[in-house]
Amino acid sequence: MKQKATVQGRSFLFNALFVLVNLTGLTFVAVGSHKNFEAQYMLFNFIGYILLALSAAGIFIFQGRLMMANVARGLVGGLFIVSGLVKANDPLGFSYKLEEYFEDGALAYRIKELFGAPGFSLEFLIESALFLSVVICIAEIVLGVLIIIGGKIKLVSYLTMMMMLFFTFLTWHTANCDSSKKFVDRDTFEMTDQLAAIKIEEAKTNKEIKIISKDAKTLVVEEKKQPQCVDDCGCFGDAMKGSVGRSLSPKESLWKDIILVYLTFWIFIAQWIIQPNEKKQNMKFLLGSGLVIVFFSWVFGWYFPILFGAIALLGSLWIKRSGGKVLGNYFGVSVVVTILCLLMTTYVLMYEPLKDYRPYAEGTNLIEKMNDGIEGKYESLLVYKNKKTGEKIEYNSTSQEYVDSKIWEDKDWVYLEMTQKEIIPTRIPSITDQFNPFLPVADIGAVEMQLPIVKELLAQSKISGFKILDLAYNSEMEIPEAEYTPEDFPETDYKILDTIEMTNPSFTEVSIRDYIVKADRIFVLTVKNLNEANWSAVERYKSIYAECKKAKIPFVMIVNANKEEINAFRKKHKFNIPVFLNDETELKAIARSNPSLLVIEKGIMKGKFAHRSTPSFDWIKRNTLKK
Repeated sequence: MKQKATVQGRSFLFNALFVLVNLTGLTFVAVGSHKNFEAQYMLFNFIGYILLALSAAGIFIFQGRLMMANVARGLVGGLFIVSGLVKANDPLGFSYKLEEYFEDGALAYRIKELFGAPGFSLEFLIESALFLSVVICIAEIVLGVLIIIGGKIKLVSYLTMMMMLFFTFLTWHTANCDSSKKFVDRDTFEMTDQLAAIKIEEAKTNKEIKIISKDAKTLVVEEKKQPQCVDDCGCFGDAMKGSVGRSLSPKESLWKDIILVYLTFWIFIAQWIIQPNEKKQNMKFLLGSGLVIVFFSWVFGWYFPILFGAIALLGSLWIKRSGGKVLGNYFGVSVVVTILCLLMTTYVLMYEPLKDYRPYAEGTNLIEKMNDGIEGKYESLLVYKNKKTGEKIEYNSTSQEYVDSKIWEDKDWVYLEMTQKEIIPTRIPSITDQFNPFLPVADIGAVEMQLPIVKELLAQSKISGFKILDLAYNSEMEIPEAEYTPEDFPETDYKILDTIEMTNPSFTEVSIRDYIVKADRIFVLTVKNLNEANWSAVERYKSIYAECKKAKIPFVMIVNANKEEINAFRKKHKFNIPVFLNDETELKAIARSNPSLLVIEKGIMKGKFAHRSTPSFDWIKRNTLKK
């Protein structure tokens, strides 16, 4: 009879030592591949792989697979719960990231390239991005719980490995995407589509566009395009950027997934000897995975995962014991955890994320976020190569070392190129110029003119000029004084009628960006999509707008819409509010709710209210403005 596998294997002490050495080796390999340790790359990798190989051999010889798998279960399970919760906290934001990957030049180009399928596309998934976002978040959390409690471990190990291999492919693609490289893309157009006619014309002069087939109904075109490289995989949503100041780089994300694949591998190869947890084992796994959850909750500055993890894990154990024939199993556990996840995702989709990591979070100083960027510092290096040995050496062209070397006189060395080395990486501000509420001067109406800042900006745009009569055509024109010269406007052809004050022709739009962040107090209604917005609270907005007018508090709406859509909205809802325009991408970042009401005081985001939870002006006055 085959002996049952135990955690201690042949030696608890030796196996514990091997597991510790194995994780140490994994750390050396991962750290050695980071750009901050480029100089120690060979050393770290040599040490790391030696430790991994020796400890893995020891684990197999001393039958410590179960111990290694259990450690991996605590680490992977805990991280899956936190990672899933961070994304479930903002499933809409995660769906935006999925939409980026589903664009034809993003992830699909890898498939086109690897399998020679230029017509392959993932764009059909864009409409399902939010659904897939929610499914992925829930699956990650459910798998994390089942890994920890040892439920259906064979099935779970397969699902976890498949998920991690997919995520690793995703991060590998992100880390190795080259936007300068081109791929062959094949598109099909209806002949009634204007793009079909455009492509036919372009194909006549552009060698990179080739017509594959054409009939009365459709046109098939092959075209060389550049990939759309996604610079952030969205693995932890906005949590990493909002908590530690930056997201994981594509290479760091790839290594994070490689580590998880490695740990998942140990679970996978031990699936046949892993048994459902006994009571004492549950306590150990709850403690181990709990420490992982606590650590990452601390990193992200959000302790809700600790509460959620405790409820999910303890609730799972309770339902398995008390759920009867129907729910007293791992299916029941999965159902309970799924319901918990759905309750959370439903709430955040109806309102706003529980923890807002974006630069527009309540309590944030917008002015600081607009100025927290770092200007990068780079060093230009001259690269020389030894003709005999192939050795390469770099010199700073302004350094004394380069001058003293006189390497340009040495016939054994040849100049190769000039490269740039990053000394201090550039970091763009948290709030960029994409946040720029503006309105074309031609579209400014009476309601916008009620804002003192608009009158002030228009007044500042006034310049001196001349009203001139064109004698040949008997027509009048206005010319800026700076552009007038007697040579260009001779008296025989033109006559100066008057000296005037005119609007600067180069002043085409009014921006209230600075006004919003510097105002003593301002209410802002953001609408990322005017036609798809939920206007169930429009009467409340109108009431708040009326109270703001009485209190002389500016109230503006920022939308992504054209003039006709704005006028139709005003007419339909009888809501004549000052409206300014902004890019939809930034409006998505400002608030997930569509629409959302912001209260800003001297650049501080004092309040952010989803349309379903918009309070009255009196409530805002009592609870928000007095903070």
